[in-house]
Amino acid sequence: MSISALLTDVPHPGEFIRDEIEARGWAQRDLAYILGVKEQAINPIMSGKRGISPDMALALSKAFNISAEYFLNLQKAYELSTARAADPAIARRARLQSIYPIREMIKRNWFEETNDVSMLEAQVMRFFHTNSLDQVPGLAHNAKKGDYSATTPLQWAWLYRVKQIADEMVVQPYSEERLKRTVSEMPRLMIDPEEVRHVPKALADCGVRFTIVETLPKANIDGVCFWLNRTSPVIGMTCRHDRIDNFWFVLRHEIEHLLNRDGQSDELSSEIVDMDIEQQSDDIPEEEIRANAAAAEFCANQDALESFYIRKYPYMSERDTLGLSRRLQRHPGIVVGQLQRKMGKYSWLTKHKVKIRQFLLGSASVDGWGNPAPVSL
Repeated sequence: MSISALLTDVPHPGEFIRDEIEARGWAQRDLAYILGVKEQAINPIMSGKRGISPDMALALSKAFNISAEYFLNLQKAYELSTARAADPAIARRARLQSIYPIREMIKRNWFEETNDVSMLEAQVMRFFHTNSLDQVPGLAHNAKKGDYSATTPLQWAWLYRVKQIADEMVVQPYSEERLKRTVSEMPRLMIDPEEVRHVPKALADCGVRFTIVETLPKANIDGVCFWLNRTSPVIGMTCRHDRIDNFWFVLRHEIEHLLNRDGQSDELSSEIVDMDIEQQSDDIPEEEIRANAAAAEFCANQDALESFYIRKYPYMSERDTLGLSRRLQRHPGIVVGQLQRKMGKYSWLTKHKVKIRQFLLGSASVDGWGNPAPVSL
């Protein structure tokens, strides 16, 4: 027999007390005298209108020589038997929240807020393009994130928001040659931080859908590239490290994946994930090594950087570093970021690693920081 069945029609503890005093030949006023209270104090308990408090349970245990826990258990059993049945939607909402960051996604306006759990489940399946909640999302992609383990539900949620936005973007037809030419021209944008505002249009003119989506808590992802189809590439970034060096490194990293068509396959099931820019590892895929090398060379000529490092380390002055930045025609923060990685000292001259996200908000398709992207739900 189930516990729920045992808890049906459980009598109020007052009935047990009434049986006990009758068995002892007491009257209700006798019990009140024994407990040292007025008879009016126990009337509500005897009539089932008030429950047994811990203090009363201790007093009754002394009067009847029965443990206080027994009376408290009687009270709990009665309360459970009379409690309203729990809403079945609770378990369904708990299941959704245990898989995906539902509350955060509602807060970010990725889902419409609703008390109808069936409608919420339908929104989740529509968002992830699945036919059931048991179906695992799938999207061929390269994601620059914190580690190379399987893509987490948090990261899937972020990836699909990028896809949702990219699906509604209008850009020029994709041209790989135009993208290569644009990459070769981008260094002129890497001196003044404000010039990053030109990046979204430059990529759109090449047929690349570019969007910035604020990361979800603990998603640990910097950027992603994937293909809506064989001629529609997408680059999404989080700008979670709002620094000029991180922006240009991650952007060039993802562009390299596009140029190599990494992650593009006839089956939308292959996926390649990337390491966090701040982390070093020997166990990374070949395509990641290529993308990291291209990004590093893009940020600063590696031969010139190595020569400078050999000649100056460990006595690299700020003045010398600024001189190197001028010769390389890069913002000092970009060069500092590369040198920091070589030294493993991320506090060195960090003041030059200026913030750039503010310059992108007006030109890029942005979702987050209190402003959801205007897409169809």
